[in-house]
Amino acid sequence: MKVMTMAEMAMTGESPEILFWVGCAGSFDQRAQKITKAFASILDKVGMRYAILGKEEACTGDPARRAGNEFLFQMMAYQNIQVLNGYGIKKIVTTCPHCFNTLKNEYPELGGNYEVIHHTTLLQQLIDEGRIQLKEGGAFKGKKISFHDSCYLGRANNIYEAPRKVLEALDAELVEMKRCRSKGLCCGAGGAQMFKEDEPGNQRINIERADEALATGAGFIAAACPFCNTMMTDGVKNREKENEVAVLDVAELVAQSME
Repeated sequence: MKVMTMAEMAMTGESPEILFWVGCAGSFDQRAQKITKAFASILDKVGMRYAILGKEEACTGDPARRAGNEFLFQMMAYQNIQVLNGYGIKKIVTTCPHCFNTLKNEYPELGGNYEVIHHTTLLQQLIDEGRIQLKEGGAFKGKKISFHDSCYLGRANNIYEAPRKVLEALDAELVEMKRCRSKGLCCGAGGAQMFKEDEPGNQRINIERADEALATGAGFIAAACPFCNTMMTDGVKNREKENEVAVLDVAELVAQSME
């Protein structure tokens, strides 16, 4: 795929409608790269002018701050803010709720003020505006889909409706887990837990959450976060259900359903 970087756009004096913040997972994790590609292909199809930072993008610092390394977080944040402000960025979209939360809520106190939106919110807007054209009787028509609420999307930022409205637009049947919305259960990866060993206990959180999703009888588990995607996929594999239940990002579901 040919995706413009901010540096390339700046050379021609152009500016994008939106900066796509790819994030560490979306850049380096093989599974999350598929989500990045799916979302970029949607932006291409609707004709949105967007750019990425490419090699100028560093980690937002979310895992460092959650793990208690405030010094490292501020160093990374200042570096990113200098780059973003240097390009005069106003609007950012990200496929990762961790990046979304950090850029939106934690960068302003360090001098980084941007309009930050999560990709599920943008997808809902594009569907509402009619810019995303979905196939009649698409791949997911009548299929059961269960949506897992990410902590940083739901409880931290009150975004519950956007991803569900997108899934409903696919003509799918949305089946909720017992614990959902503000009572949703964490996938087990937030707060930098993704990068450390398990703590003592008798049950892994992601397996408990995957069991709740499997109990709905849904053929698809929709996630809106690369960490949640990894944890739910591992949980489904642990129960040997990977041939019956697919874990997909909301963007992947939309990309497969577009005309």
